Amino acid sequence: MSGAGPGSPTPMRAAPAGVAVPTEVYRAGQGFWTRAIRHRSFVAGGALSMVVASAALLSLVWTPWSAYELDMAHKLNPPSAMHWLGTDILGRDIVALLLVGARSSIMVGVIAVGIGLLFGVCLGLLAAARGGWVEELIMRVGDFTFAFPAVLSAIMLAAVAGPGMLTSIIAIGIFQIPTFVRVTRGSANAIWAREFVLAARASGKGRFRITIEHVLPNVLSTLIVQATIQFALAILAEAALSYLGLGTQPPQPSWGRMLNDAQSLLFQSPSLAVYPGLAIATAVLGLNLLGDGLRDLFDPRLARER
Repeated sequence: MSGAGPGSPTPMRAAPAGVAVPTEVYRAGQGFWTRAIRHRSFVAGGALSMVVASAALLSLVWTPWSAYELDMAHKLNPPSAMHWLGTDILGRDIVALLLVGARSSIMVGVIAVGIGLLFGVCLGLLAAARGGWVEELIMRVGDFTFAFPAVLSAIMLAAVAGPGMLTSIIAIGIFQIPTFVRVTRGSANAIWAREFVLAARASGKGRFRITIEHVLPNVLSTLIVQATIQFALAILAEAALSYLGLGTQPPQPSWGRMLNDAQSLLFQSPSLAVYPGLAIATAVLGLNLLGDGLRDLFDPRLARER
């Protein structure tokens, strides 16, 4: 007869891929998804986000018509069996433009948020780890960066390098950095005051090792939620920059560019503005709901307070 004594190894359970994982980890993951499927904001946000992501992926392999092919003979056609949502002023299929436009918005959002995460998290962790004048310098530079929103940064970059997708990525990415710096620094400072970090410092671990082994894993959940919210803002900013002519340039389709093209046809064909507007609203709403759901799931106390 064998028992699990104090020195016994942690019970293991076989994962579906054949890799053994601790029972506690398995149960924690199972509990997370059990709560997730019951959380209305998470489910609704995940569904809407999956619709947008699926549209972007679908555009890589299939569109009903080419998004770059002009057909002036069939411009401004109403919805039909040939063109499900009609055509625009240049005869391009609206469905194709929406699908390819989703790809452009997601690509800009992912890269811009990635820039913000990479630099913002590193600087935020450094500020929390070092403190003193290093922390003060990083935070004041971040405050200065807030004075240059994405639109203003894009205008300055466009004056130097010209408008385009790269301009919008850099402008949005730069504006994302101070947000992640603040969130990371605030969360990391709270972790540095915890007992297990004090114990790690007493055991002789350096600041860099403590940051990697203890601080970063404990702020990841906060960063994931913030990245989801910032992703929605990045998509909205990309649409705004494209609408102003500073972002994605023709012939590359963009939801913001579609709104710009439709503004002169609001009375003749108002649906041209409705479709890209709904696409932007769906993407932003889905990511905001998803972020709200993730925040509750990572901190169940918030869910109980509602």
